[in-house]
Amino acid sequence: MTTASSGPSRSASAAGERIPVRVLGGPTVLIEYGGLRFLTDPTFDGPGDYPAPSGRVLTKTAPPLVTPAGLGPVDVVLLSHDQHADNLDHSGRALLADVPRTFTTPAAAGRLGGATEPLTPWQCVDLPRPDGGTVTVTAAPALHGPEGCEPLVGEVTGFLLTSPDLPAVYVSGDNASLALVEEIAARYAPVDTAVLFAGAPRLAALDDALLVLDGAGAAAAAALLGARRVVAAHCDSWAHFTEGREHVVRAFGEAGLLDRLQPADPVRPEA
Repeated sequence: MTTASSGPSRSASAAGERIPVRVLGGPTVLIEYGGLRFLTDPTFDGPGDYPAPSGRVLTKTAPPLVTPAGLGPVDVVLLSHDQHADNLDHSGRALLADVPRTFTTPAAAGRLGGATEPLTPWQCVDLPRPDGGTVTVTAAPALHGPEGCEPLVGEVTGFLLTSPDLPAVYVSGDNASLALVEEIAARYAPVDTAVLFAGAPRLAALDDALLVLDGAGAAAAAALLGARRVVAAHCDSWAHFTEGREHVVRAFGEAGLLDRLQPADPVRPEA
């Protein structure tokens, strides 16, 4: 388990929230839920170029807000996928070895091995809480682009966190499909907190179709889910994102949902 005395404590809270959520940069988000600390898509490397096996180069433009050493204890990693450096980088891969549980897609678990555990859409795992209760982690369907994109970009997953005495949390992962959000909403809406990956990355090989939601799509997803609070992630720190947080803010304002959007961490200036 990753530990550091200088990291945030288990009792830390953000703005009085019952479920503290903090975006650490890109898709990396720390969620405190039911006494457990969940980390999404760990990316802690510094700025630079990250070549992919396909030949595409992804360029990181900003460092994370904290280092793995300053992160504090992590109980579970929720990994949407492993095949892209903007969702799992070198430091993130190293961190997985120190985390007791990592949930991801079957394809990613097969590649990563170790303690990674595969989840298929709607599959659930119950985790013991420090107080004696349980947290249920459910894999949510996700699509990293338009229909039929999987042979090119690979499979991805989202997640839901639920517990009998806590409101639900949805983590979208790199999802571009509002149709899948509708399916999730049909089962779980309203959710309390939606951690929505945005940034509107596009791929020429898919006719510049969205690979992840844009700002308008994130606002539409928030409305479908009936989310009380939305945490926008995956919309900073990488050059291939075609939208930044300011586009998400604008879209939520235009949709009349700005009061649901959690403010950016004050340490990171608005883009």
